[in-house]
Amino acid sequence: MALKQQLQLKQQQKLSPLQMQVIKLTELPVIELEERIKQELEDNPALEEGLEPVDDTSEFDDDYSSEDDTNISQEDITLGDYMNEDEIPDYQLRDNNRQATGKQEEIPFSVASSLHEYLIEQLSECQFDNNDEKVAEYIIGSIDDSGYLDRSLSAISDDLIFQQNIDVPVSHLEEILTVIQDFEPAGIGARTLQECLLLQLQRKDKSETTDIAIQIISNYFEEFSKRHYDKIVRQLGIDESLLKVVIQEITTLNPKPGNNWGDSMETTLSTIVPDFIVESYNGELFLSLNNRNVPDLRVNREYSDLLKGYADNKESMSSDSKNAVLFVKQKLDSARWFIEAIKQRQDTLQRTMQAIIDMQYDFFLTGDEAQLKPMILKDIAQRTGYDISTISRVSNSKYVQTNFGVYSLKYFFSESMQTDTGEEISSREVKAILKECIENEDKKKPLTDDRLSEILKEKGYIIARRTVAKYREQMNLPVARLRKEI
Repeated sequence: MALKQQLQLKQQQKLSPLQMQVIKLTELPVIELEERIKQELEDNPALEEGLEPVDDTSEFDDDYSSEDDTNISQEDITLGDYMNEDEIPDYQLRDNNRQATGKQEEIPFSVASSLHEYLIEQLSECQFDNNDEKVAEYIIGSIDDSGYLDRSLSAISDDLIFQQNIDVPVSHLEEILTVIQDFEPAGIGARTLQECLLLQLQRKDKSETTDIAIQIISNYFEEFSKRHYDKIVRQLGIDESLLKVVIQEITTLNPKPGNNWGDSMETTLSTIVPDFIVESYNGELFLSLNNRNVPDLRVNREYSDLLKGYADNKESMSSDSKNAVLFVKQKLDSARWFIEAIKQRQDTLQRTMQAIIDMQYDFFLTGDEAQLKPMILKDIAQRTGYDISTISRVSNSKYVQTNFGVYSLKYFFSESMQTDTGEEISSREVKAILKECIENEDKKKPLTDDRLSEILKEKGYIIARRTVAKYREQMNLPVARLRKEI
């Protein structure tokens, strides 16, 4: 057997602790950033709230952060490089939080309790012992934003015994879940759509239509989902007029009870905290970051003084003292990286949002959706100099408050395409036409994707059938067969 030796050169990019911090923080919306900062303040005693009195505090000490904590040994510690107090960073987060009036009043949104908080409030009214209450809280924590329990009870049972040392059989978890499923909103804690609809129907006053609806969802759910109404009529021995009334009752149910938490525009706004504020004054736009509840940060002076004290006595330093130095240095490194990462996050968000405003200037002035230009992540990446993945992180889960309402940043991105005359249009315009066609179709003979593609072609939009299907799915509109009504 011959042995073969090969020499390979591989280029690998290793992210520094600072770069990793920036990436993680850039993804966070402002409400999660506040929690992340609060957690860091609790975990790192070298980090504290407040501003540094020193003027020259904006530069980050590269020498200080050049070493990775994992590679530091007691013998490697060099203290003199780290002790210039003028270079200990702080970051005044509110520098960019301004507008044309020169002051920022209350941002007009309210703080409503989340779905999980609402469920926990209802839990306090139950007669659970301490153990069962902890179990119930864990189950509630596993309920997703749509209101569904997204983990199996057996998986939750495993988690509880490993994470909290609570041994609960699946049968008992089922009992606790049954109690939670009695909470508001109706349908909460369901594991499937079928169970969600049944939970809602079972709360309704007894009537013939409700009884039939329960039978249909319990025993003929597949036929109902596929709209095989003829089979249901035969099996239950009812006429089409009664089935129509029953179907109307079922369609009034909420398939996503958690989403209904923010169903109205007023409620939706109350649960969204905007990351940006764009305001219009006399035909000009002004951008500010929403940092109202984000504290100013600085390195704790006592820790830096402590490190300086060790530096002055490094010749006579004992082994224990060196360990203390290592601990202090690691905390100071961590604090500095975190402060600089926050600063870079804010700069990245500001620059990205400004590029979006520049491209969609007319929309931010007027609020007219027709003024939105085709725009993709690459467009903003080219304007800002960031890569596409950075723009994607900034856009994800972020909201901007304007004079015309609160919008997700994703709202401003759309695909670009051309009409048969070569005019560039946004996919949003095509979706609007598709939606209008479907809303006005004959529900007894709904339009197929092929027919919708033909209609668009007649209007001058050359769109393939598969693209029509993709846009329809993005708008949560079912296929023609499922839109059919009797």
